[in-house]
Amino acid sequence: MIIAVDGPAASGKGTIAKALGRHYGLPVLDTGLLYRAVGLAVLKTGGDPDHEADALAACTFKDAVLTEPALRSEAVGSLASRVSIHQSVRQALIKRQRDFATQPGGAILDGRDIATVIAPDADAKIFVTASVHVRAQRRYQDALSHGGHPDMDSLIADIQARDTRDMSRDHAPLRVADGADLLDTSNLTIDAAVQQAIAMVDAQLERRRKG
Repeated sequence: MIIAVDGPAASGKGTIAKALGRHYGLPVLDTGLLYRAVGLAVLKTGGDPDHEADALAACTFKDAVLTEPALRSEAVGSLASRVSIHQSVRQALIKRQRDFATQPGGAILDGRDIATVIAPDADAKIFVTASVHVRAQRRYQDALSHGGHPDMDSLIADIQARDTRDMSRDHAPLRVADGADLLDTSNLTIDAAVQQAIAMVDAQLERRRKG
């Protein structure tokens, strides 16, 4: 069983994907970490994330990089959005994602093109979203909890810029896949959002079972 969870930054898709993994007993891959790893590698080598050759050269990172705390920073998140517009980078990372998705027993993947590119035949598809203000507020609270000093206006501007890049890129733009259920978490608690996601997945699996 493959479950695809897509959505923009700070929509709650990662939290929901992990909860679905616990509920269904499936491994979970945050595919955004792959692009963050590329962005971090470009940063460390002094490359330009907007230069395709530099970004592609950074795709040979070791799996151990995916555990680095630096990947979770806002700065690396922005770099990930920038390197992800390059088609060669996306192609270089597709195999890692599809290998994870097709492992025995199934898997859950969250990202921005799971149901549209990586696993278009997924058994269940959810597109998680939330308003820009709510997503910025989540980033703000997260930064505070880690001892940061975030600026709300900057967070809003960054999220809007990332949305624009993700939705307007030529290759694998962020969009709601055919057959995906839309889950808006703007006014939902985490528990309520997770319960809705489980109900959506169960309903999609039932429809597939009935054929």
